[in-house]
Amino acid sequence: MREKPGPFEEVWVGIDLGTQSVRVLAVTGTGEVIGSGSRPLTSHRDGARHEQNPEQWWEAVAGAATDALRDVPAAAVRGVAVDATSGTILLMDRDGRPLTPGLMYDDGRAATEAARVNDAGADVWRELGYQRMQPAWALPKLLWLLREHQDTVPGARLAHQNDFINRQLTGHDVPTDLSNALKTGAHLIQEQWPEELMQDLGVPAGVLPELVRMGTRIGAVSSAAAAATGIPAGTPVIAGATDGCAAQLGAGALKAGSWNSVLGTTLVLKGVTRDLIQDPLGVVYSHKAPNGDWLPGGASSTGAGAITRDFSGQDLARLERQARAYEPAGALAYPLVSRGERFPFLAPGAEGFVLGTPATDGERYAAVLQGIAYIERLCFDYLDLLGAPLHGELILTGGATKSEYWCQLRADVLGRPVTLPQNAEPALGMAVLAASPGRQTADVAAEMVRMRRRIDPQDGANATYNASYLNLVGELEERGWLPEAVATHARERTNA
Repeated sequence: MREKPGPFEEVWVGIDLGTQSVRVLAVTGTGEVIGSGSRPLTSHRDGARHEQNPEQWWEAVAGAATDALRDVPAAAVRGVAVDATSGTILLMDRDGRPLTPGLMYDDGRAATEAARVNDAGADVWRELGYQRMQPAWALPKLLWLLREHQDTVPGARLAHQNDFINRQLTGHDVPTDLSNALKTGAHLIQEQWPEELMQDLGVPAGVLPELVRMGTRIGAVSSAAAAATGIPAGTPVIAGATDGCAAQLGAGALKAGSWNSVLGTTLVLKGVTRDLIQDPLGVVYSHKAPNGDWLPGGASSTGAGAITRDFSGQDLARLERQARAYEPAGALAYPLVSRGERFPFLAPGAEGFVLGTPATDGERYAAVLQGIAYIERLCFDYLDLLGAPLHGELILTGGATKSEYWCQLRADVLGRPVTLPQNAEPALGMAVLAASPGRQTADVAAEMVRMRRRIDPQDGANATYNASYLNLVGELEERGWLPEAVATHARERTNA
């Protein structure tokens, strides 16, 4: 029998499996984090190969959860949900034991399989709005695993990274959530596997798990898992999501028309729409929310990683102060983190550039900050072209939000207010999801996600950047990377 709750009426547990670590939070219904824990994870990389040991995932979850719940009364814990890196999969046996390593989200060995998948499933991927799959997506990697491990296929079962953890938590087979299953080929409109296509691709019957929406109860914590993790036996286990969707939940961007712009190493936008977005370029793809709304998003190859690379060891606070004198900068930058662009246009051959010669390091820094903000603005122009609603709240998260100057600059370039949450960790998003069964997830997030501040654009600042923004649009179009229709729409919105 559980002891009575202490000062906490109800607590939900969120578990986040990242690339480098596992993070666990214990969160109250008002968003107070009352316990946390983390453990490192180790990767094995060799060229296109990127693997992790699934047993280490479970050991890390057990240790981090034990730390997070050390001072939390067992009777207060109401639910647990798990997110994981998108597209990370393995094969496991019927008892939940791993038969293969975990192939990580960016493992690129399934190029041949990706070609097969795109040829066989072209009509399905077009209907789902993302046009094509990439080699690192889960379905090509599943075919690769089935080919490379033919001796283990009889009785094998596909598991996404968080499926494996949910299997350990419950002690029995579990369905997978639609969020993680998107890159495995789940038909998100019909909410089922495209069986005829899977048969054509040679996926044996019984390999694929059942499908449920994120936020669905899929079991309860077993006694054995409780002993390992400190999560009380009988705690409901709620179907989780990908790490990207978890971060969106943690940011509180869950109402139609609202968007979460995550600026870390790269720039990622995720929003909410009532209808599925159809993207002819295939750079935007949509997850499905617990209430049936759609969660479109895209990831650019520009971002703060360019600053880490190009201004290593420099005093960024000093450069920020100097950058204020260059609004806008005389030089124009397209600061790609790596070769190739993914959003708001697809250009594998795109390369970063700087036009003009910055007079000082401060101007060069200003040009980079502004260039990233211009690409963020172009992303929203493209989303508008696709018919996505943009009228809701824009919530900024990611490492770049540590710079108040950069947040203000982005509000100015975008010409709209931005909001900064106190804590937008994916683990917080999973605590929100764990608290959601029987309720609207957006309502739960409104109670649990705390906002830090709102930043309004300065008067007249948006127009100050229009000429530089349109110069960048023209350069990207002239180089053959940005489609003419997208460039034209950006000009029309700017001049409206």
